[in-house]
This record gives sequence, structure tokens and C-alpha cells, in this order.
Amino acid sequence: MLVFGTENAPRDLDSLVVVRVGAVVETGDMWEPYRLVGPSGEPVSAVTTYLGELQAAGRSAATQRSYAMALLRWFRFLWSVEISWQHATRVEARDFSRWIQRSAKPARPHWRSPDKPGPAKPAPVSNPVTGKRPPGRNYAASTIAHCETVLRSFYAVHLEAGTGPLINPFPLARAKRVHAHHNPMEQFEPQRVGLYRPRQPKRIPRQIPDEVFNELFARLSSDRDRALVAFWVSTGARASELLGVLRCGADPGQQLITVVRKGSRAMQQLPASPDAFVWLRLYQQQTHGLVPDGQDDSLWWTLRRPFRPLSYHAARAMFVRANELLGSNWSLHDLRHTAAYRLARDPDMPITDVQWVLGHASLATTQLYTTPTAADVIEAVLNHHRRGRPQPTSEPPALQYRPESLDVLFGRRMR
Repeated sequence: MLVFGTENAPRDLDSLVVVRVGAVVETGDMWEPYRLVGPSGEPVSAVTTYLGELQAAGRSAATQRSYAMALLRWFRFLWSVEISWQHATRVEARDFSRWIQRSAKPARPHWRSPDKPGPAKPAPVSNPVTGKRPPGRNYAASTIAHCETVLRSFYAVHLEAGTGPLINPFPLARAKRVHAHHNPMEQFEPQRVGLYRPRQPKRIPRQIPDEVFNELFARLSSDRDRALVAFWVSTGARASELLGVLRCGADPGQQLITVVRKGSRAMQQLPASPDAFVWLRLYQQQTHGLVPDGQDDSLWWTLRRPFRPLSYHAARAMFVRANELLGSNWSLHDLRHTAAYRLARDPDMPITDVQWVLGHASLATTQLYTTPTAADVIEAVLNHHRRGRPQPTSEPPALQYRPESLDVLFGRRMR
């Protein structure tokens, strides 16, 4: 028998077991791409309504899935403490925020043995090649912050519709003095955030060094993979944006490739390097007559029969195999960071042009890539020590007045 948490009797989170029940399933329906189902397999109507609101606001199917996953964590917690979502209070929101920050992520079962729990993840260790830490056992701060945002929005929608509790369990923090002690050299930040929203560390995007990138590129096994990586690192496009390119979107004559932006869903032409189009031509020559080549067909296909449009998970698996040969753990998004660093560090490239290429809504996001990396700073300091202190080549000339000026000053006759 569970004892519900109250202000006087706090819930025992140490012995709480959140069961891995329910799921987010893909439906294939354009009007309901994803659905949250409960332990009995029945859809959760409150989440279905909320996802419909997201779709009406123009959010993509990927965004709806991300929001549904955040809601699944919350509903699993509520099902474990036997409280309905309509009766959740700030106490449940507080306990959920404490639980998700301290508890380990549930181990996913292997696809061959779905009934058996998966093995526990080892403690994360930094990769010796990249210096990046793999995903840890606990939820990341960004995941927890995303959950808080989604849940506050979920209850706000039902609060306005009159179908939820009278008070949002995830309130905003108390308002502080507006812009108190603000540094005028820094950007203004939002003044009010979620009460149970954790602070996130400021991370500098990590780029792939040129020599490491050349080794990684040499590990790629096909012209298709080389073309993909060359486009990613020269255009700065997101992985999903490039994989969604159609054959009509590639223009080798102008060295442009047309992508659909992830956020705005707008079509944008991006300039690419000549090497990328060379690898693309080699790949198309190998697949000529094997894959559909209509103007509205996909540009990227699998290499084995039956040929299918290349998905994100297949492209990621390709990049993981190349990383394993090198002993690194670079991600596809690191290629976008690398392109951004190369563009931002070019003195002849205006930062506003870099913002346009990357599709950033705020210039402050683009300016993150102007921050020098640790390797760049170390190399610059070592070069400074090698040069030593500059020595004067000769004695500076003594300061003297011009004779004409002295004649005018003392009233002497001009010669």
C-alpha cells in the first residue's frame, strides 16, 4: 500500500519503483503521428488532445514524439504512485522533479529479448580520442529541463480548456527584480523560468579537428557515405535536413543543395563544397538504374536490397561504424558544429552570413562558435612562449624640435 506524499508526510522516493509501462507508438496516421498508450494499451486521451494542439501550432511529427516521451515519464511516475493526472498537485510535481534528477534511466530491453531487462549501463568514461563523455546513467539536465517545459505547457493547455486541475502543478518561479545587476555586455535572459527547472551548464559546441576529420573520412566505406559527410561538413545542415533532400534539390552547376529547415519548415538553398558534389556524382553513377531517379524521389538510398530511402537511424549507424574503427564517439551533429566553427573562424566570412547558413533564429547562438577551442588557445599560448619577448631592433631616435618651429617660437629671423 503506497502512502501518498503530503506536506506533512513526504513520499518515500528511495523505495519508489517506477514501472516501465505504457509506450509512445507510431501510428502512421498523418493526423496523429504518435500516440501515448497506457498500461492496458488504451490511448491516453489527455495526451492525444495535447499533441493535436501541437500539430495545430505547426509542430513537426518529431517534436510531437519528443513531447510525448516527456509526458510518458510523467505518466509512469503517476501510475506508480496511483494518482491520476487531473489530481496531481505541486507535491507530485516536486517529487517527480526530485526523482528524475536522482534516479537512473530504465534499461531498455534488447530487441531480440523484449521480455528481459537490458544490461545496466557502465559509468561514463571520457573517450580518449574526442574527450566526450557518453550518455550517463541518469537523465541529463537538458532532458529534465525539457520535461519541465513540456509538463507546464501540457497542464496550461488543459487549465485553459477546463479539463485539468485548477492550478498548474508546474508553476513558474517567483518574479525577481527585472534585470537587476544586469551586465550591459551580456544578453538579456528570460526573467521567469519553471520553479522545478534545473540549471543547465553552458556547453561550448565541440568541433572535429581537421586531422581527426581526415582520418574519420578515410574510414568511410562507400561513395554515398563520403558524399553525405562532405555535404554535412560543408553546408552545416542538420542530419535530418540533408537526409530529406530530393533529387531536384541538388544543383551541381550552382553548387547548391536545397533543404527544408527543421524549425521553420522553409526551403533554403545552401552552398556546398565542390568535393561534395564529386562524391555525389560517383554515388549516383553506382546506383544508376537501381533506385528511383525521379525529381521528387529521395536523393539518398540504402546500399542493399530492397532499396529504401535512407533513414536517420541508418545514417547514424553508418557513422558509428566509422567511429568504431577510429576509436572515437563523434556524432552526426558534431559535423554541423565543425562546419559552423570553420565558417565562424574565417575572417572574410561575416557572422550574419554564418547565421543565415546555419538557420539560427538568434545571432547569440551563432556567436557561440566564435569562442576559441582549448586546442586553439593552447597552441596560441605555446607559440607566444616560443617567440619570447620582442626585443627592440635599434635605439629610438631622440625627440627634437624642427628648426623652423624654434625660429617662430623665439622670434628669430627666418633664414
